[in-house]
Amino acid sequence: MLKKLLITRPIAAPVLEQANATFAVTVHKGGKLSVVDTARALAQFDAILPTLGDAFKADAFVGEMRCKMIGNFGVGYNHIDTDAAAKAGVIVSNTPDVLTDATADIALTLLLATARRAGEGERIVRSGKWGGFDGGGILGTHVTGKTLGVVGMGRIGQAIAARCHYGFDMDVVFHNRSPKVVSVPARQLDGLHDVMAVADFVVVATPGGAKTTKMIDEAALAAMKPTGIFVNVSRGEVVDESALIVALENNRIAGAGLDVYEKEPYVPPRLLALDNCVLLPHLGSATQETRQAMAQMALDNIISWADGGDPPQRVN
Repeated sequence: MLKKLLITRPIAAPVLEQANATFAVTVHKGGKLSVVDTARALAQFDAILPTLGDAFKADAFVGEMRCKMIGNFGVGYNHIDTDAAAKAGVIVSNTPDVLTDATADIALTLLLATARRAGEGERIVRSGKWGGFDGGGILGTHVTGKTLGVVGMGRIGQAIAARCHYGFDMDVVFHNRSPKVVSVPARQLDGLHDVMAVADFVVVATPGGAKTTKMIDEAALAAMKPTGIFVNVSRGEVVDESALIVALENNRIAGAGLDVYEKEPYVPPRLLALDNCVLLPHLGSATQETRQAMAQMALDNIISWADGGDPPQRVN
C-alpha cells in the first residue's frame, strides 16, 4: 500500500506527477493550515509537504500521530516547531540553496525600485498625471558607488552582496551573529547598529525565528542615515513593523522596500498609505524555475525518508 502524502499547496505539475506515482497524494486547496488542521493532518498522513503559513506549532504534535516526515517547501521553517516534531519522532527537512539567486534578485529589485522611486513613478503614469520629461518632480537616490549593509551574511546575503559589489561598485559591510569569512569583498562590523549607521542601503537577509524576532527595532532604525533605504527579504517578524512605519511616516529614513510582513498576508493600512515604500507580495522565490526546484527538493527529501534513508536537507 502506498504511503499517504498531504501537499498543502498546489505545486509544479511535473513534481506533482512524480508524487502521484510514488504516494497516495492529497492536495489541500483551502489555504494555510491552522494548528487544528495540522494536528489532524499529522494523525491522518504518513508524510506532509507544507509551506510557510501552515501552523505546525507544538500543540499540533500531540496524541496519536501517523506522520513521520515533514518535507517543508521553503528554506525558512519557523512555522514548524522542530523540537516538538523531533520529540514526536517526526523528521523535518527544508529547501536551501535553490532559492538563493531568486531571493537575491528580488532584493535588488526592491533596492533599485525604492531608490529610484519606481513605484511612485508607475502610479503617476497609470493615473494619467505624467506631464513630461521632469517625471512629475520625482528625484531618486543614486545607487552605484554607495555603501550596502547586509544583515545576515548567509547564502542569500552573500549573493546580494556580490550583485551589489560587482554590479554596482558598492562598498559592502555586514552584520552576522557569528564571525563570518565570505568570498565577496565585504567587511564585518562589530554590531548591528554600526552597519545600520554607515550604510546607504540596508538589506535584511537573516533567518526568521525567536533569535531574530524584532531584531530591527526602533533603535536599529534610528541608527540609519536620514537618506538611508531599508529592504527586507527575510521574514516579516524580523522587523518591528510599527517602528518601521513611524520611521517612514516621519521621514526618519528615505524609504523601504518590503517583500515580507509581520502578519502576512495582512499589510497595515498605514504601510499601504506610504509613497516612500515599495511593497511586494512575498515574491522572493517566485519564479517558475525556483518554485519547481523547491517542490522537487521537498519531494526528494520525502522520497528519501520513504525509502528508509536520511533526508539530505534534514533540519532536526
